[in-house]
Amino acid sequence: MFDPPATGSISPHRRAVLIAVNPQAGAEKTEFAAIRLEQILSGGGFHVEIESDIDKIRDAVESRDDLRAVVAAGGDGTIGLLANHLPAATTFAILPQGTENLLAKHLQIPSDPESVAELIMRGEVAALDAGRANGKLFLVMASCGFDADVVRRVHRERKGNIRHWAYAKPIINSIRNYRYPTVSIYCQGEDKPIRAKWAFVFNVPRYAMGLPIAEDADSTDGLLDLCAFRGGNLINGLVYLAGVLIRRHRRWRDTQMARSKLIRIESDDEVPYQLDGDPGGYLPLELEAVPRRLNMIVSPQWMERYQPAMSSRMAI
Repeated sequence: MFDPPATGSISPHRRAVLIAVNPQAGAEKTEFAAIRLEQILSGGGFHVEIESDIDKIRDAVESRDDLRAVVAAGGDGTIGLLANHLPAATTFAILPQGTENLLAKHLQIPSDPESVAELIMRGEVAALDAGRANGKLFLVMASCGFDADVVRRVHRERKGNIRHWAYAKPIINSIRNYRYPTVSIYCQGEDKPIRAKWAFVFNVPRYAMGLPIAEDADSTDGLLDLCAFRGGNLINGLVYLAGVLIRRHRRWRDTQMARSKLIRIESDDEVPYQLDGDPGGYLPLELEAVPRRLNMIVSPQWMERYQPAMSSRMAI
């Protein structure tokens, strides 16, 4: 299996860049940003192509030995799609254009093409962990329960780009209809399962709207971070939301936090789960951390914050 160094720099001889645009996103803004990035990089002496067909993207990656990076122009779904279809050795960059862009926010990647071009030219790379859920890679987080039910409803009614307002009606429908079945969560090395109504599993310390559910999750430690809540109704949910906002939820007996390489979640009822904001299906769910699976161009700010911890772990 490909095992990249924890951090490094791309060879200056790698001058090819492939900009991958997700056709499902379909936003004119994304296309404009991709073209602008192409212009900047081409002006800097790089050979740049824009492509939206995943098979053609994979063929291009496998046939080139001078590829600097594949740029995911879109949101978390775009980079997730690419990570699941391209070789593990692929180096990725992000041109954030989606609704939340949680991975880009974690990596402190700006959304303007000029800044992204500068990072690609700079070429600082870090090997980040990914998660695997029922055989599929996820990069940010997985969850099951109420929020996954909302995601399922949003995507069932999806037409083109998803905007924040598109969640309003699905949230109301989930409030009316979701019944909060119990899930059983098994962490590696623990004999007894955690019983809960809500379960969130993080690879990256990010969630929608910046909610700090597991803000100390580390995308370089080879582990997944679990946050589970035991209460099962809307009032409980609002209380948990308030606790998260004031960063006190960890102290409550209703909350269970854990860190594990392997996590299994199951239920006797039909409970949906979601991966990085996309519907995944229904439990059971087998989750595992995949250390150093994602080779990413990162910002100097991210590198300054995380490289010391990465280096210390490598030295042990």
